[in-house]
Amino acid sequence: MADVQRTPRELLEARGELADDIVAVLVGGAIVDLHTPVAEGTAFEPLCVGDPRALQVIRHSAAHVMADAVQRLFPGTQVTIGPSVESGFYYDFDRPDGPFTDKDLERIEKEMRKIISGKKPFTREEMTHQEVRALFDGMGEKYKCEIIDGIAARGERISVYRHGSPGRKEGSWLDVCAGPHVPHAGHLGAVKLTTVAGAYWRGDERNPMLQRIYGTAFPSQAELDAWLKQLEEAKARDHRKLGKELELTLFHEYAPAMPFFLPRGASVYNRLIQYVRDLYVDYGYDEVITPQVFDKKLFETSGHWENYQDNMFLSVTRDAYQDIVAGNPEALAAIQAKGAKEWFESWVESSIRTGLKPMNCPSHCLIFGQRRRSYRELPWRVADFGRLHRYERGGVVHGLARVRTFCQDDAHIFCTPDQMVAEISAFNRLLFEVYNAFAFDKVAIKLALRPDKRVGTDEMWDRAEAALEQVLVDAQLPFEKLEGEGAFYGPKLEFHVTDAIGRSWQLGTIQVDYALPERFGLEYIGSDGAAHRPVMLHRAILGSLERFYGVYLEHCAGKFPVWLAPEQVILLTVSEKQAGYADSVAAELRARGLRVLVDASADKLGAKIRNARLMRHPYMVVLGDDEATAKTVAPRSRDAGELGSMSVGEFAERVLGEASPPRLQKAHAAAPREQGPNIST
Repeated sequence: MADVQRTPRELLEARGELADDIVAVLVGGAIVDLHTPVAEGTAFEPLCVGDPRALQVIRHSAAHVMADAVQRLFPGTQVTIGPSVESGFYYDFDRPDGPFTDKDLERIEKEMRKIISGKKPFTREEMTHQEVRALFDGMGEKYKCEIIDGIAARGERISVYRHGSPGRKEGSWLDVCAGPHVPHAGHLGAVKLTTVAGAYWRGDERNPMLQRIYGTAFPSQAELDAWLKQLEEAKARDHRKLGKELELTLFHEYAPAMPFFLPRGASVYNRLIQYVRDLYVDYGYDEVITPQVFDKKLFETSGHWENYQDNMFLSVTRDAYQDIVAGNPEALAAIQAKGAKEWFESWVESSIRTGLKPMNCPSHCLIFGQRRRSYRELPWRVADFGRLHRYERGGVVHGLARVRTFCQDDAHIFCTPDQMVAEISAFNRLLFEVYNAFAFDKVAIKLALRPDKRVGTDEMWDRAEAALEQVLVDAQLPFEKLEGEGAFYGPKLEFHVTDAIGRSWQLGTIQVDYALPERFGLEYIGSDGAAHRPVMLHRAILGSLERFYGVYLEHCAGKFPVWLAPEQVILLTVSEKQAGYADSVAAELRARGLRVLVDASADKLGAKIRNARLMRHPYMVVLGDDEATAKTVAPRSRDAGELGSMSVGEFAERVLGEASPPRLQKAHAAAPREQGPNIST
């Protein structure tokens, strides 16, 4: 019967297929552990130790074992949440005795290995809200009680996982958790705790500061050792470290989570934008400049005021302040009066009239809708490099990866439903051209499909999902389907690149949107003379330029290619006698359009060479008496080594050959707008 529930363990046992290396099963794209009941006739795929998809189960269970070890070693420590993440797991703790030290991590690791070696089983049970609330309240776990209350308020089922813990009187450690978890602790293999960091409870700086212990787990020690080697390389490439060493970026407490780009950094940043801007010409994009501050009516129309306000920078103008105070002579007194909190909050809310834009799409809708449009104008591809602002909580900002002000290589395509396939195909060609230029040669594509809560008709979703999939199939591009992961307004493609040390980063996306054209009442006149609603495609390739800057800086380890480097050539004099010749060489190279730096300082040559190598210049040229007399140069390439003696002209030609970004054939570019509907896929 369909309503009979049995665990995957029971189903596997009944089939005679249960093996010790099975840690979970895959049901309809979701990972389910062997403890959680499913319908008896459910089809599933076993996930075994060694399957990359099983890693998150192993790591989630490792987080529980770590929390168990922490509470055994440090009584009085309260637990909060402990999920698996892409590279491992973490758990947040409230420890009254002060921060964890490196020696503490060693002790915790040792205790974890003791628990793992016992191979004690994980078990799952469902409890009522009252039962589990009383249990954790009695343990003094205030954070867990808050989590339990939230689960109950959402009307969700509450499950508790236990695992055997040596030395505990009650024999097990338990946590409120939805899973999934391994059958027994022995599946955790090799574990390593890596760092401790501060984290606000629920990511809100108004809440208590907790201690977050990060760690990772792998099925074998060999896999852990390989990961640790990658981690050391990642530390050496950390964009925050390189940004400081290479004089690229700066952060200051007066502008929290808002980066400064220094002259060398700004040079790279501007060339990133110019590179994309030049491609837009070939691919048929128009560029616009839009305001940064808008009346809140724009965001009310787009829906962002209701759904995104907490992440926006909102402003109260002096005029608004004066208007409200003038209209309420008792305002200032009321603010100071006891019990005036509700009045004051209402006053602040009514004072807010404008906000900094967190994204460009609403303003592009205004442009599209400012006059009557014809189907002959479509597709319209509109790009915008405007600065955006989003209020990210203090607990989640991180270097260039998560900032509060940034720019995107943002563009939107307004098209007819029949043009979707052609436009998505043209976008994919543009995206792969860009990734080729930055040497991202491994790209994973994911097709995110309709969620349960969505706008639009099933017919719209069928058409949009089919268009995205058709483009990938026609181009013979492998992809993964993500059921239920699309945005509420439409399905999307995600593009994940792998960097030089094997880490995956999501950069590009293209999303189909039916909602915004509807909310803004956008229309075009079709060939039938009737008004029709356009489809809006949101698309980005690099995404946030700040985040991409950080990703690429780590990808290339600060060794920018010649076309992107702040300085392409550095000239080093052996002594002050060659200063005049260095200036003449620099002038000749600059006249050819090259970016040249001269170090004619009084420092010793060894120090000059060392400094030049640290700055990772593509070409370094030492100028001594021989070169000055012969009017030659003997350059050294950062990548190819010594190049031997040559004329300044020959050297200039070599560098110029690398001074332009690599391009694929221009035939890949989009067709003119009037031919848009006929672009081949």
